[in-house]
This record gives sequence, C-alpha cells and structure tokens, in this order.
Amino acid sequence: MDALRNAWYVAAWDRDLGHVPLSIKVLDEAIVLYRQADGTPAALEDACPHRKLPLSRGRIRGDWLECGYHGLTFDALGQCRRAPGSDRIPRGARVQAYPVISRYAMIWIWMGDPQLADPARIFPIPEWSDPAWGRNSGDTMDVECHYLYVTDNLLDPSHVAWVHQSSIADTASANIPVDIHANANGSGLAVTRWTRAVEVPPFYSQFTRFSGRCDRLQHYEVRYPCHAIIQAVFVPSGAGGPAAQSHPEAFVMNSYNFMTPVDDAHTRYFWFQTRNFAPGDVAVAEAMTDGIRKVFKEDQAVLKAVQIGMTQRRTPNIDIAVDAGPLRFRRQLARLIAAERESAAVAIAQNQE
Repeated sequence: MDALRNAWYVAAWDRDLGHVPLSIKVLDEAIVLYRQADGTPAALEDACPHRKLPLSRGRIRGDWLECGYHGLTFDALGQCRRAPGSDRIPRGARVQAYPVISRYAMIWIWMGDPQLADPARIFPIPEWSDPAWGRNSGDTMDVECHYLYVTDNLLDPSHVAWVHQSSIADTASANIPVDIHANANGSGLAVTRWTRAVEVPPFYSQFTRFSGRCDRLQHYEVRYPCHAIIQAVFVPSGAGGPAAQSHPEAFVMNSYNFMTPVDDAHTRYFWFQTRNFAPGDVAVAEAMTDGIRKVFKEDQAVLKAVQIGMTQRRTPNIDIAVDAGPLRFRRQLARLIAAERESAAVAIAQNQE
C-alpha cells in the first residue's frame, strides 16, 4: 500500500502480547508477534513457508515459534531451526523477520530496511517518566478508513466545533483562523490557534483548576508518517500566549495518537494522554480515558462514513480553506514515499550489477 516503510509503527500494546502468538496486519502485511523466553518481543511474517498456515496458529517454544501444521520451528530472525521428519532444514525454510522494540508501554515495528531501524527515530514522549505528570492507560480503536483520512482529521481543529459539540467544542472557535507551520525539527506539520475569553468545554471543565472564561490553545501536530500529538492548553482569560504553560493554573493535556495503517480501508489507532496535574490519581486517569474514548468514537463514526463516501463518490471531491494543513502534510508525505521508493530501486539496480 502507499505508505512510508522506513518508519516505526505501533504494532500492539505491551499488555496485549502474552503467552500466545498475536496476529496483526501492518501495511497490508500479515505479521505474528510473540514473546521470547526473556520477554523480548519478536515479529515474523505470519505464514509458514511450507503450506502457508499462519504461524499465529502455532505455539511458542522458548525463543522459537512452532507451526501448528507440521511443526516447522522458526527463530526470531525468521530462520527455520527444526523440521520434524526431515534429515536437514529444507532450503528456503525461512520467513521475513521485522525489527521490533518495546517502548512507552507499546511494541513498535519497523516495516522497511532493517539496517535503517534506529530506535532513536521512535516518536519521543519527553514527559513519560516525569513524576510531575499524570498518564492514563489509553486504548485502541479500529477505524474503517484509510490512514490519511485520520491524519486529515488530526490536522483540522475546525472539525471540533461540529463533530464534538457535547464534549470538547466551544462555539466561539468555528471561524478563528489557524497558523500552519512545519514543526521544530521538520519531522511533521503543526496547525495551531488560540481562542480568547471562551467558556471551558464540558470535558475539560471537570479538570481545570480555575473558574470563569479561559484562553484556549489548540495545537494539532502530525509527524511523518502518521503519528500525532494534540495539545490542549487552558488558562484563565487574558493569560494565553507563549508563556501560558508556566501559569500556575494552566491545564495542559498532551494526547498522543499513533495510527498504524492496516490496509487501504482500515487503520488501528493507539492513543493515551499525559497531563500536568494529578499524577498517580487513578480516578482522574479513568475519567480522562472514558471521556476521550467518547470523543474518539465520534471521530470514528465520521471517518467510517467519509471512507464510504469517498469510495462511492459520483461527483468530484472539493477542498476548502480548512484543508490547507492536511493537504500540505499529504504532499510532503507523498514526496517522502517517492524518495524512499526511488532509493530502494537504485539499491536493487546496484545489487544486480
């Protein structure tokens, strides 16, 4: 499928990988995850080379994965180490292995050239281990749409006024323009805006430490290939601006959103939030998870309908002013994908010489 391959994607939550193989699909490729004896995750092509039974239907044997059909057994590098009934390992008895690493309570998988799989390129979460910040456990959402419709949504603060009217919207923000710019290190695009002297929306009002009207920052940032940080900042009216987060009553919530393309019509959406208050408060974490889950379900329903509409459209699709950020992101991502493919083609040609 049309996606960046030399990138880290979230394969699963750490908590979801237990003592049985886990079948997933990333970039339209069937993959099996399993844990080795020391708990280290491994990822292989989910098809035994003998008769293509998914290895996810097999069994974990220490550091190896055994096929449930005829017992061919593979190590974490994809090499067959045992072939019952054979005097030797058959030629071609190997499967593709994928680099995987556990970080931030998630298992990340690299879908491209293994030699380029640098863990330093995993999306950073600076406050992850900061004791002053709270964190909720988050969730996973299956979205029945192409992953770029999700990135469109996450670079579009304007949709909040219509899709999330009962939760995170404020009526004053609908016509306020946004600032679109590359993020600090050029790894993605950010769309931001301040709204001034507005009511705190219902979801956030249960957590803010001040009363009355507020200044609100919406910071929507998506990094290539398709991971996002959505930052919500609320301060008392008149306190908005560059120093807002240092205000003693500032509410700051960072929503981390990791999209994993499954195929051209399905996306797995992993998410959680960090907050600058109530660290370790289980009740606050649960309330935040429940509230955000309801918000994202509203997005889920809209995006499913968008996928259907765009697939079945009879008339041309149009773009409007609020699409400037999403379209700019798509253009740059398309350039990165094209450059990656060109580089891969050159490497193949050189190897054939």
